[in-house]
Amino acid sequence: MTQQPTSAKDALAPQLFEELSAIKSAALADDYAYRQLAHLTENIGPRQTGSAQADAAADYVAGELRSMGLDVHLEEVKVPHWVRGTETAQLVEYAGQAPGTAQKIVLTALGGSTSTPADGITAEVVVVNNFDELKALGRDKIAGKIVLFNEIFDKQKAAAGMAMMSYGESVPYRAVGAKVAADLGAAAALVRSVGSADYRLPHTGFSVPAGIPAGAVTAEDADLIAHLAVQGPVRMHLTLTPQKLPDVISHNVVADLKGSEHPEQIVVISGHLDSWDLGTGAIDDGAGVVVATEAAEVLQKLHLHPKRTLRVIAWMDEETGGSGSQAYAKAHASEFAQHVAAIESDSGAAHPLGFDAKVSKPAADALRPVMQVLQSFGASALRDSAYAPGADITAMSEAGVPALGLMQDGRTYFYYHHTAADTLDKVVPAELRENAAAMAVMAYALTNMKDPLPR
Repeated sequence: MTQQPTSAKDALAPQLFEELSAIKSAALADDYAYRQLAHLTENIGPRQTGSAQADAAADYVAGELRSMGLDVHLEEVKVPHWVRGTETAQLVEYAGQAPGTAQKIVLTALGGSTSTPADGITAEVVVVNNFDELKALGRDKIAGKIVLFNEIFDKQKAAAGMAMMSYGESVPYRAVGAKVAADLGAAAALVRSVGSADYRLPHTGFSVPAGIPAGAVTAEDADLIAHLAVQGPVRMHLTLTPQKLPDVISHNVVADLKGSEHPEQIVVISGHLDSWDLGTGAIDDGAGVVVATEAAEVLQKLHLHPKRTLRVIAWMDEETGGSGSQAYAKAHASEFAQHVAAIESDSGAAHPLGFDAKVSKPAADALRPVMQVLQSFGASALRDSAYAPGADITAMSEAGVPALGLMQDGRTYFYYHHTAADTLDKVVPAELRENAAAMAVMAYALTNMKDPLPR
């Protein structure tokens, strides 16, 4: 006779099961998160680190959490302040060129890029598919030239549900390509945009400062340059004029809903408040912030009292170096032994599938009844992760804190990620409510389970 798995109702304390069910129902019927996201993206707008909008967003989120009755602190963070300038490129010499013409290239500067002269530079483009090809060419063939890394984002893998794996394979060229090219004397470095939709949209992102201009071209333009380079030398006129301004003081928003029995034990739920400047940061990562804030809003609305402290954090500077999470780790490292768990949502706003988890096996076993509560809308997967499933919770994870990340359907996430198309219309309200429900249920379970998760 086959033994049936224990139901969540049987596995969880009766009161906790009833409370988790009520939280799920309330969150699935509540548009608080969407209203907050609309304000962050449309009223405040892009929230690039160091910008006035980033500061306004921190003040706004702090005010919202304070109005719920949470104990709110704005914790100082020194952040970089990089601003975009002119971004133009043309192919000015190539095989078969019609006399007196040039071809426009669509591109954007990468965060951390230095500037060309105001009137730009003109140089030959060398196309490579990977770092090995670049190094094989050597300094003699790279010095003074523009390097284009033509690493192709694996769209089939992304469409099959492994978008984060595709991203992980391609993003090193954006992150350190300029540095590797600069070490060989390159005049500038370009990367094929790291993304899965071919709408001639350039995808920005952070690039380790390398002392040379760095940009991302669209997938279509990367193909164009690569095809022409096979036929003969290709010369480009490139103008990128970003500026690195002095660092400024910004803030993480840290808000506590104090535990009634164990206030010293802390469950972190979070998203990052800063965004890139091309779009308005709806899926990356305004959605994560509002999903975390709604978890607190639902508990307050239902008059539920966590036994452990629920800490909502809106991180600053996830995109350009992680100074917000570094500042938090420095200020709160002594508390990490009492951090029961840390959750981050930073993979979009599409339908949630469950959680990625860097936790011990006993902790995963303890969480499985909670995942069953989320089964009704398909968010019951608990996937083992070899690394912290969220950049901002990495330091906590490395200190032994159980770490979880909301796992969303990522098949279309990299269509819009780091582009001008990351806007509110890409968020489906019903799916955002599902994310809020998953976050709220998990957060409350962690605060009210009899024992903290085993490490």
